Amino acid sequence: VQLQASGGGLVQAGGSLRLSCALSGRTFSSSTVGWFRQAPGKEREFVAASRRSGDRPYYVDSVKGRFTFSRDSAENTFYLQMNSLKVEDTAVYYCAASVGQTILSAIRYSSSYYYWGQGTQVTVSS
Repeated sequence: VQLQASGGGLVQAGGSLRLSCALSGRTFSSSTVGWFRQAPGKEREFVAASRRSGDRPYYVDSVKGRFTFSRDSAENTFYLQMNSLKVEDTAVYYCAASVGQTILSAIRYSSSYYYWGQGTQVTVSS
């Protein structure tokens, strides 16, 4: 099983980026998939996820209204559309997937996810 994240880059504040995570090795339509991020000197933070294909996404409060999570089960890929980016969004973004469907109370914890991508750097300049 592999997760391949892409789409990061350097953007000015207020700009947009779209991250993609391509999964291979198995299907993930019944698994929880999501995005985490880690800024320098900080702990890894939950950003967004959905528990299974067709389920609503969940977001950390700081990105609500700016980021949109989506998943394409046919392509075994999920995305994070990031708009109105802020300097504080600067981090390495990781995609992750669980073996199955997590319980809702655990969706924000990195320990709920078994598979991880390599990370993609997002840098927002002022």
